[in-house]
Amino acid sequence: MVKTAQTYKKRSMASEIWRRLCRNKMAMLGLVIMVILVLTAIFADVIADYDTKVIAQDIKNRLQGPSMAHWCGTDEFGRDIFARLVHGSRVSLVVGLVSVTISLIIGGPLGAVAGYYGGRVDNVIMRIMDIFLAVPSILLAMTIVAALGTSLVNVMLAIGISGVPGYARIVRASVMSIKDQEFVEASRAIGAKSPTTIFREILPNCLAPIIVQATLSVASAILSTASLSFLGLGVQPPSPEWGAMLSGGRNYLRDALHLTLFPGLSIVITILALNLLGDGLRDALDPRLKQ
Repeated sequence: MVKTAQTYKKRSMASEIWRRLCRNKMAMLGLVIMVILVLTAIFADVIADYDTKVIAQDIKNRLQGPSMAHWCGTDEFGRDIFARLVHGSRVSLVVGLVSVTISLIIGGPLGAVAGYYGGRVDNVIMRIMDIFLAVPSILLAMTIVAALGTSLVNVMLAIGISGVPGYARIVRASVMSIKDQEFVEASRAIGAKSPTTIFREILPNCLAPIIVQATLSVASAILSTASLSFLGLGVQPPSPEWGAMLSGGRNYLRDALHLTLFPGLSIVITILALNLLGDGLRDALDPRLKQ
């Protein structure tokens, strides 16, 4: 009976969050765009063949404008821009998700430990985070990539490390706001060890701000990836990536605007969708907002 009641409570809470999210039209627009983007990335090989459409050069058809044969035109090497955008979405999503996961895995426990123990432990951890925050995230990512070398793995690692301080501060603030509540005191009273209390009792109650931050951070990670690739420090050609496509097309702005127009629109639409979805999740997960 107790298990059934708990299951019903969880379902009702989830349905309430979904109801609030559905009432936010802009958040649903962002969700629809992201679903389309994810499906595009999953079925990229079905939509456009990688070897013949994405990386194979066709100099005779270089710098062609949008047409029925090439919906977004061709680039300076005759490659189909639409096919490269489709496969580039896979790169952007993978980098965004993996880098955010790295930030969360490192920054989350650090923030939880700092907020739970306080005192000297909190002071040491947060001063280290302040040192990282003093350096702009894109500059820190550029430094890490320059030190480790230009590769997709190093880009994900660099962006993930640069995002650690943000998660540490958010988790710390959330832990400090609930660590003195009754259920935490009850966990201590029954003899639960500190790691058990942190990871089983406190962190599950901090998921709302973490989910919102993760959604917004994916957008920041995609933008950082595009920036690094634009500067030549990210994904290397001929692999398709939106920032690298912008970099390759900047020399043809007067003669072939579509080389930069479509990759730029892809970045703008994706980041806008993630920001709309993140704002909607923030409102839906906040119990103080009754919609």
